[in-house]
Amino acid sequence: MSLNSEIQRRRTFAIISHPDAGKTTLTEKLLLFGGAIHVAGAVKSNKIKKTATSDWMEIEKQRGISVATSVMGFEYRDYKINILDTPGHQDFAEDTYRTLTAVDSVIIAVDTAKGVEAQTRKLMSVCRMRNTPVIIFVNKMDREGKDPFDLLDELEAELGINVRPLSWPINMGASFKGVYNIYKENLELYTPNKQTISESVAFSDINSPELEKYVGQADADKLREDMELINGVYSEFDTDKYLAGQLAPVFFGSALNNFGVKELLDCFVEVAPSPRPINTLEREINPYEEAFSGFIFKIHANMDPNHRSCIAFVKICSGKFERNVNYKHIRHNKLMRFSSPTAFMAQKKETVDEAFAGDIIGLPDTGNFKIGDTLTSGESLHFKGIPSFSPEMFKYIENADPMKTKQLDKGVNQLMDEGVAQLFTNQYNGRKIIGTVGQLQFEVIQYRLLHEYGAQCRWEPISLYKACWIESDDALELDNFKKRKAQYMAKDKEGRDVFLADSGYVLQMAQSDFSKIRFHFTSEF
Repeated sequence: MSLNSEIQRRRTFAIISHPDAGKTTLTEKLLLFGGAIHVAGAVKSNKIKKTATSDWMEIEKQRGISVATSVMGFEYRDYKINILDTPGHQDFAEDTYRTLTAVDSVIIAVDTAKGVEAQTRKLMSVCRMRNTPVIIFVNKMDREGKDPFDLLDELEAELGINVRPLSWPINMGASFKGVYNIYKENLELYTPNKQTISESVAFSDINSPELEKYVGQADADKLREDMELINGVYSEFDTDKYLAGQLAPVFFGSALNNFGVKELLDCFVEVAPSPRPINTLEREINPYEEAFSGFIFKIHANMDPNHRSCIAFVKICSGKFERNVNYKHIRHNKLMRFSSPTAFMAQKKETVDEAFAGDIIGLPDTGNFKIGDTLTSGESLHFKGIPSFSPEMFKYIENADPMKTKQLDKGVNQLMDEGVAQLFTNQYNGRKIIGTVGQLQFEVIQYRLLHEYGAQCRWEPISLYKACWIESDDALELDNFKKRKAQYMAKDKEGRDVFLADSGYVLQMAQSDFSKIRFHFTSEF
């Protein structure tokens, strides 16, 4: 197969949502259709001692939530599909933001009862910044929820995007009978059983009296009425508008019961974009270029607890990656070759000989990489838009076992390279401060340090409002600022100056007193 046709059949997307909207369950069912797994792990069930395929870290299994993005690839109908299942919990939002830089489109899962929640709005704003195409899957139709029309209005208002239903539910909750697939003109009938696939009937004319046979008189009348309203209110589905990020198709179903997922997948592979051009500081990169280029958007330590190894996740942006070929690491300005690049199925991985634009591969990392690094066939390129955000919670990290200082230092360094949180060293007293976006990250760090590195840490409180990176063209003013604010100055892992403001008022005063200093709230400046 030629390079172009290999790249054209790639579909790389992330599934995002608020916690508990059924995102991980949806991922499982997509894998089931792709033949990548043969029995879905019931995430919440104690009877089946299986957990979701994509939740493989011990802490994820205990809590029933995803705390790290996982990558899974499979083949479906001549398409190569790469799914990134992201954490929904807001405390891990930064991992999700970075993941969105590595995908070409997004599926948003929405709970029919809860509708659009705060975290979904936030993630949607990141998609809008990049004009990422979005498909919405309204989940849990087998439970009582909001009226579908009210839900569509809410999606438009809250997410700031036009919607167009491509499937429509016939009732919901206990009397849920299925969906009418508008895109394929099929009637999908619902059987409440987690392992079966629904009965599908080709049905191009819903005015036919045949409809009553399948769903009964009342539901048939209601469906006809609804369809009339849909065709009157919503414009026809336009693929170009979807690809431009202006129109979101909506599907209804129940991921837990394996219903409506195949319809979503069938439409997705047909309309979703293949790899798209990506901007670097130097120029726009076209995926169909012969030369290889890619960037690292995530680093994960200890995917295999038996081997204390780090894996760097690379999104291939152009050309073809080959095993054992020399590629240039731009930041280090040196050639590197990789004898065991891997493709993923959650934490199961296999060595690959080649991969194409759109694919995500893992490279073993012995400390060579950090998030945002670029690899190319030789050209000097710098990819943009993989920031670290200013943390909102801070604690001193202290060693609880002096015999394990080495292990603690190694663990903290590796976890910070992963982008789990940020490390600042106070210049005044030399103490180490961990900054995170949410409280849960402190628990995850403590848990992983203990279970993966055998190191115990304890947290001590520190009252800070915000960390901001500072720079100035006026060396004298910068020096003056650092002297005046000495006890609030820190260095980040890269050795850059960071001002730790202990209140909003102090930050405001510093900004007005030192007008020649620039204060940055993301690390990319």
